[in-house]
Amino acid sequence: MASRLVVSAFLSLDGVMQGPGGPGEDDSHDFPHGGWLPPHVDEGFGEIMGEQLARADGMLLGRRSYDILSSHWPNVPDEEGGAEINSMPKYVTTRSPMDATWRNTRVLVGDAAQTVADLKRETDGEILVQGSSDLLRTLQRAELVDEYRLLVFPVILGEGKRLFAEGTAPAGLKLTGSRTTGAGVVYVTYDWAGKPSYGSVV
Repeated sequence: MASRLVVSAFLSLDGVMQGPGGPGEDDSHDFPHGGWLPPHVDEGFGEIMGEQLARADGMLLGRRSYDILSSHWPNVPDEEGGAEINSMPKYVTTRSPMDATWRNTRVLVGDAAQTVADLKRETDGEILVQGSSDLLRTLQRAELVDEYRLLVFPVILGEGKRLFAEGTAPAGLKLTGSRTTGAGVVYVTYDWAGKPSYGSVV
């Protein structure tokens, strides 16, 4: 038994993943560009997100992302998309105990790299990691990510939290798929392929 850890992320062209859903989504910093995702949402985007949720057997979140999502999804009616995500197992990493009010949530207290490695061994299927830039960097350094599913939006923000920020562990990736929505969002999928290869063009 072992689960597959899949990172799903919304990115600007310059790699920013902060505050995509709305102006008040991330109030931990003075980020002026919140809400850059909604103008590009169309049927193609909806299909991609539906496919991701349908394939997932659980969702892994950092504490901040958990707070954002758990303030919204429990209030969404089943017929409007709430049924699937609210019934799905959720795992939240934290260094200190917390109360988890969103149903089907398991709190993983302690070092994130260790608790997630244990989770991967204990569970089967696919665990989807949404948002959580700090958590993602921890998972990248520990080589726990099996696949990246990136939605790259046609917008440049110039500032904000980046998925692959300075200090990210080097990694080689293998392209496994690519498609573009009608709104110009490029959806690319990569498998982790170990350490990067190097060469020379001269």
